[in-house]
Amino acid sequence: MEDKVKPKVSQRSENRRAAMQFLYAWEYNKPEVLQEGIHSFFEKEPRGRDYFKFAEFLIHGVIKHVEEIDEEIKSLAKNWTFDRIARVDLAILRIAIFELRHCEDIPPVVSINEAVELGKQYSKDDSKRFINGILDRLKGELNRPAREAKNKAPSTNDDVLDGLVD
Repeated sequence: MEDKVKPKVSQRSENRRAAMQFLYAWEYNKPEVLQEGIHSFFEKEPRGRDYFKFAEFLIHGVIKHVEEIDEEIKSLAKNWTFDRIARVDLAILRIAIFELRHCEDIPPVVSINEAVELGKQYSKDDSKRFINGILDRLKGELNRPAREAKNKAPSTNDDVLDGLVD
């Protein structure tokens, strides 16, 4: 019997997974001091905190913009009430919508594909269609090419991150 070789997961994919896990937990138990909660969460990760700089950027960005992101989800989720959305799916959607709206160095199809993959790995079977449907509707509203980055500057630069940390 042959061993199946798992495809190598990119650092950004691992960062999205970590951000999704943190935001899922954050939905149920918000730390009094966000930075302390983030620090505590990443202490448990086998890689150093520097490895998860993009995850921290996503976490801060989502939390800073959570109200506008949630309103967008409500408007895009046809025939679904917000309360019916699985919390894992909600964390995934929040990350992807933050990326689509605020990370122009990431092509929209990349954010959507990464979100669908997270849904396949961590949520219910039908979640990938739900996530893809919502994000595909949003992609149609963006004023940029779906397969190209609009801005080549990386989303994790310190100026952007500093602007998100309160």
